[in-house]
Amino acid sequence: MSLDSNLDKILIIDFGSQFTQLIVRRIRELGVFSELISHKKIKSSQIKSNVKGIILSGGPLNVYQLNNNLFDNKILKLGIPILGICFGHQILSKFNGGKVKQSNHREFGLTNIHKRNDSLLIKNFFNKKTKKVWMSHADQVTKLPKNFKVVASSENSKFAIVESKINNFFGVQFHPEVTHTENGKKIISNFIFFICKIKRNWSSKDQKKKLIKEVKQQVGTDKVICALSGGVDSSVVAQLLNKAIGKKLYCIFVNTGLLRKHEETQVVKTFKRKLKINLIYVNAEKEFLRKLKNVSDPEKKRKIIGNLFIKIFERYSKKIRNVKFLAQGTLYPDLIESKSVTGSQTSKIKSHHNVGGLPKKMKLKLVEPLKFLFKDEVRKLGLELNLSKEIISRHPFPGPGLAIRMPGVITSEKIKILKEADYYFIKALKDYGLYHKIWQAYAALLPVKTVGVMGDNRTYEYLCLLRAITSEDGMTADFFEFKKSFSQMISNKIVNSIRGINRVVYDITSKPPSTIELE
Repeated sequence: MSLDSNLDKILIIDFGSQFTQLIVRRIRELGVFSELISHKKIKSSQIKSNVKGIILSGGPLNVYQLNNNLFDNKILKLGIPILGICFGHQILSKFNGGKVKQSNHREFGLTNIHKRNDSLLIKNFFNKKTKKVWMSHADQVTKLPKNFKVVASSENSKFAIVESKINNFFGVQFHPEVTHTENGKKIISNFIFFICKIKRNWSSKDQKKKLIKEVKQQVGTDKVICALSGGVDSSVVAQLLNKAIGKKLYCIFVNTGLLRKHEETQVVKTFKRKLKINLIYVNAEKEFLRKLKNVSDPEKKRKIIGNLFIKIFERYSKKIRNVKFLAQGTLYPDLIESKSVTGSQTSKIKSHHNVGGLPKKMKLKLVEPLKFLFKDEVRKLGLELNLSKEIISRHPFPGPGLAIRMPGVITSEKIKILKEADYYFIKALKDYGLYHKIWQAYAALLPVKTVGVMGDNRTYEYLCLLRAITSEDGMTADFFEFKKSFSQMISNKIVNSIRGINRVVYDITSKPPSTIELE
């Protein structure tokens, strides 16, 4: 994201934590602009007067390795308020004369911390003397630097919260940005408003104006094709570009044969007829299925789909002529899971077709205006762009579509069966008023056949897995608890209505340890 140099902001220096993006999100939720940058890419000389506070994130390193990773510790001498979280907390101690050692007792998960002293950082955080927080560390501060004091402790971390009023330094050994920490957002709120004294300056309207301006600057007078799937993300990108560049935008909707039931009809109706956007419909069903024939490895599926998407876009860009850009609905969690957006040591979890699945020698330049936004921010932006609530409130749907919801080899027969199962499941959620209580739901077809009995006949058919999760941003998730009556109803509906399925199971795994999608 190119940043407005005049906008007051909180700077988050990323050391590679999987939770770093949540810090950005929490600050934006509080109505304040924030910038995320790698510890390798920021120097003290680059920090301008509009940076009102700095947050040092957690990370997989330990402080003994930090000297090899180019952190400019002069940043700590700028006189700007600093909050260190987990690893960031240890950095504050190390570079100010304290000591950090490997813990005798590691802390992972919920831990009780106890208040020791007052601090602006914990104003209205403790309603009693203790609070449950989310710990995730194997090292800990064993000696505080001069002029630091203890604010709170846990059983195994004497220095769970610390502060130095003289330096305006604050450290927390736990993660206030995750939902598991009770009232954790209050710590961040206290830091940015009471300590950094920054004013609210960020909203969906600000995002809309800023992103339209950035798209215009990036694209200039050139034409852009947009990969439109009909999902929330690509729909918002399409409308954003429509507002920014108008008729220079050409949306390409590719029917991969791996879409939900009636998807292609709905997309054409919405974007071509209602929104009057330039839309090219490509039926590439046979091409995708041919390329995916006998492929069972999930990463190969994603790569094949990503590469074929780009080939089709490039093929049609030649017909349009003078197209230099490809716009995609890539979101921040997509980047976090596929690669580190800041160059830090975050682990790659899987390739997203519009991130890790892109070919290296792609001729088109990417336009990804949503790549630093979370799903809820995208939905708010969509409403600002006058998209209908029907589009904005849709559950996430993966770019590779049903290909990653049928582990194993993909066949036309399986696709047909899965489309029907997914259709009945989603329809039931809507009919029972459950759809909007759930972040994402889908049916999957497992590569397992089981014996069943229907009437007096033996069946040997596929096993259908249902998944429904609740989440704030897709980074962590828990399963939705259905009433027994609903579970029985949808199981009966699927088994009785669809030839090819004779058993239904429900996935009750959270994220982590699993991902939301199966592949």
